[in-house]
Amino acid sequence: MKKTLPWHFICCLAFYCLGFAISGWAMEGLPTAGGPFTIEANRISYDREEDVYLASGQVSIVFSGGSLQADSVLLAKGSNVASAEGRVRVTTGNDLLEGDKVDFDLTANTGVIYSGKMFIARNHFYLKGDKIEKSGEATFHIQGVSLTTCDGEQPDWRLTAREMDVTVDGYGKIRDGKFFAKDVPLLYLPYFLFPAKTTRQTGFLFPRLAYSRDKLGWDTELPFYLAISDSADATFYQRYMDKRGFKEGIEFRYFLNKDSYGTIYGDYLSDTAHITEQAGSLSRDWQSPQNRWSFYLQNYTALQPGLYLRADIAKVSDNWYFRDFSSYNYYQEHYAQNPGNRFKRVSFTADESLTSLESKVRLVKDWSLYNLTALLSYTDNLTSDSNDTTLQKYPELTLSGAKQSFLGTPVNLALGASYSGNYRRQGQAGNLVDVKPVFSLPLDIRGLFSLIPEVEFRGSFWERSDDLVAGDNKRGQRTAYRLGLDATTSFFRDFTQPYRTIEKVRHEIKPELIYAYIPYANQADLPDFAGVIDEQHTVTAALTNTLVAKLKGQNGVTSYQEVLRFKVAQGYDIKEARRNVGDADPARRPLGNIDMELDLKPSASLAFYVRNQLNVNSGRWEKSNYDFRMTDARGDVASLGYRYTFGLLEEVNLSLRAFLTKTLDISYLLKRNLFDGHDIRNVMGFNYSHQCWSIGLNYADAASDRTIMLTFSLSGLGGVGQNNYVPAGAR
Repeated sequence: MKKTLPWHFICCLAFYCLGFAISGWAMEGLPTAGGPFTIEANRISYDREEDVYLASGQVSIVFSGGSLQADSVLLAKGSNVASAEGRVRVTTGNDLLEGDKVDFDLTANTGVIYSGKMFIARNHFYLKGDKIEKSGEATFHIQGVSLTTCDGEQPDWRLTAREMDVTVDGYGKIRDGKFFAKDVPLLYLPYFLFPAKTTRQTGFLFPRLAYSRDKLGWDTELPFYLAISDSADATFYQRYMDKRGFKEGIEFRYFLNKDSYGTIYGDYLSDTAHITEQAGSLSRDWQSPQNRWSFYLQNYTALQPGLYLRADIAKVSDNWYFRDFSSYNYYQEHYAQNPGNRFKRVSFTADESLTSLESKVRLVKDWSLYNLTALLSYTDNLTSDSNDTTLQKYPELTLSGAKQSFLGTPVNLALGASYSGNYRRQGQAGNLVDVKPVFSLPLDIRGLFSLIPEVEFRGSFWERSDDLVAGDNKRGQRTAYRLGLDATTSFFRDFTQPYRTIEKVRHEIKPELIYAYIPYANQADLPDFAGVIDEQHTVTAALTNTLVAKLKGQNGVTSYQEVLRFKVAQGYDIKEARRNVGDADPARRPLGNIDMELDLKPSASLAFYVRNQLNVNSGRWEKSNYDFRMTDARGDVASLGYRYTFGLLEEVNLSLRAFLTKTLDISYLLKRNLFDGHDIRNVMGFNYSHQCWSIGLNYADAASDRTIMLTFSLSGLGGVGQNNYVPAGAR
């Protein structure tokens, strides 16, 4: 039979169900007495003497947002205690609570479930307990507990404990616990803290574990995350290296609004390693503890529309910092691979290949046609024991103007001007002003081709502030000009035979002829911070072929893809062709190198790039650069790169990642110096991902060290070294 319950019974049941809907209701605040409630049972009665309601026999209660099933439900009206017995089952959304018996105090909003099971969908937690007590709005105390995030009756892993405290979207604490793989106990955990959250919460992140044979030894790091407010957070990095000592790092991140955010990081280590070595021009003899540190600041603040301040400051205590910690450091983990991530914008590769470290602070003002940038910069030379000869520029002011009509005429003017203060302890230093207006006149010759004559004037004014050598001038100037002419045209043809998703392909041919003339300019007294303007009298011919496909995607959406771009260019030096040749002079060689560029992208999963330079006079390749990349829908990736510069560099870079199964992938990375005949870096790894856990192992063999890193994660509990939270306001 079907009846409608009295109002106070409906309210009590609403509180009752609210108390046990752990993740959804406790956090989202579902209304406690809203909406209709219905009950179906074999029998429903009211005992006036005891003042209780009793429903029994296949009880099914449907309420707003969920349902309850049990063999019997009893509500004591006077004490506000509700009890359900026999196969109790409460569902709301995807969350589930099951048990043999439930007692719940509706006034205190607390209760107890005996021989119970819970499923928290947001964390994908499965919890079993002999006795589950709800002691607060979102906190639970469980005795005789078992926890896992694995599906199925025989989970791959589980945590058991004599007792456990869990705060939804917070942390769980285990006492007298064990970690099981299947039914095999692996770890005893007298006390263990784990995250039970999906949003940012204060607490420990998972540790990182690695071994470095030559530099660091056993290397472990335990980060602690501090959620300060919705607009700020911090991470404390406690790192111990048995060959180096204890390193403490702190990262502070803030997001005041979309126009003001940034990151501050610093670390300190009293390095106990005793080292004597030489690397190029660098040398060290460390026989006592060394104070080592690093500092990083990245800030963006929009002061008003069109005016912003950007700071990128990075400093390290010594030139060996990135060489010693090349296997892992904060800067590698926050490299700017994704420009959309405000808090991972480190712009330099933080390993032993880094030769300099540059810090910049810039103030930028944009107008519709002009841009003014004020820049302070400082560069640390990491390849030399002394930074005295490194040129520093501060301040540097640059004014740039977009092309615009000059005094209402067809002539365009693009204005450029700059001032720089140049400093260093040893070498030439001083002030430099550059003015560079460029006039151009775009012409369309009867629709056949375009012709753009151009005149550029260059005026440089300098004043030296260093200790001048006898005979040097303290002040000076240089004037120069450049004449240019750019002639282009294009031809195209459309091929309209449809093929699968390709509707049309356009083949375009673009010939181009570029003339440039810069006469001799007197630069005898020019300081080395000004930059020499070389004489030039050249003609360059270029030919570009492109294939652009018009694609028809799903729902008729049209897109365009450049399938091929091939460009060939070569210069002819008129000045060299007119040079007088004597008996001891080499023959004239006016033909310049042939530059070749090829971009081949037949599909979204395949790309091939070529950048080559051929010396026609010697017949050798001056430069050869090849890049090949292939991907598929499974996530397999293969990339191969080759770099060659005559007499300087020959290197091959290989990167592979293949999914052998849906759960197992292997990776391989090779960087080999063919010029010197040795591997720069050789990394092999695998990663196995299951529904509720994953494990990975990487082995890296570099010229200066060998390292092993183990990564491990339990679904729902986080992973080794993971910190993907951002201040709440930034999301």
